[in-house]
Amino acid sequence: MTESEQLLDAFDARAERRNHRRDFFKTAFGAAAAGVTAFSLTSKAGAQSTITDTDILNFALNLEYLEAQFYAYAANGTGLPANQLTGTGTQGAVTGGQQAAFGDDKIVQAYAREIAADEAAHVAFLRTALGSAAVAQPAINISGDANGPFTAAALAAGVITSGTFNPYSSPNAFLLGAYIFEDVGVTAYKGASPLISSKTFLQAAAGILAVEAYHAAIVRTTLYGRGYDPTNPQSGLIDAAGKISALRDSVDGSTKLDEGIAQTTVNGQLVSNIVPLDTSGIAFSRTPGQVLNIVYLNKAAATLGGFFPNGVNGTLRASTAN
Repeated sequence: MTESEQLLDAFDARAERRNHRRDFFKTAFGAAAAGVTAFSLTSKAGAQSTITDTDILNFALNLEYLEAQFYAYAANGTGLPANQLTGTGTQGAVTGGQQAAFGDDKIVQAYAREIAADEAAHVAFLRTALGSAAVAQPAINISGDANGPFTAAALAAGVITSGTFNPYSSPNAFLLGAYIFEDVGVTAYKGASPLISSKTFLQAAAGILAVEAYHAAIVRTTLYGRGYDPTNPQSGLIDAAGKISALRDSVDGSTKLDEGIAQTTVNGQLVSNIVPLDTSGIAFSRTPGQVLNIVYLNKAAATLGGFFPNGVNGTLRASTAN
């Protein structure tokens, strides 16, 4: 059996295990979605707004659509099936997306396939939990062309100074494209956790957060290993990842909520920064508005842009004015 056949067999088995788990979740969450409770938030202006568990899970579902489509195209050259895109709100199409040019890099290709399967499972899981309340996939732009959001992000971050950034063009470009999303997903679930009233939904969100953290660690570790240079700690991919982190920090407000993978020296020894933490050793949190600042590529209050050209579906649609 060839290496490719072994990989396919492994992922087929993985998919089968997910199908069994999905059947369980259909039973566990069938009635829960209809009984969500509400949580009252106070805005900066002092106005009251009611955010339900359904609102939070639908916000997460929008992000999962984005990640799942990016990885599905990069790994397999095709997007999510049509029956996983319907729901409330305006259903949109995917702009761009293509199979990544992994070449002989079987390791990064295997990472892409694994994460693609995980993100597709997250979409299916959240849709099952939400039932008829699930939002449809909004319009998503994952184009790698000169006018796409990846190029806009790379130019704004200073990863490139001109031209095009295509995350599908090479294994390293794919990793940097994935890096734009992965840390955002972790901070989004961390920030949303205090807003969820249902213990059942909170446990589910915690489980997805853990998977997103594993994904982020894969991407950060691989970028660090490929960029490691003891004579130049800020070289290559490490520098590029740091610039992307700085961009995220610049659009989501004045508080530091991000860290790159930069090498530093501690007690004369070179160390990595694979895990981004605050001073208490705890992962960062972002509000839904701050998350939208990043995916809209806009530090102002906005309801669309960047990777979501028409905005997201659901109640939580506006980024924060920073």
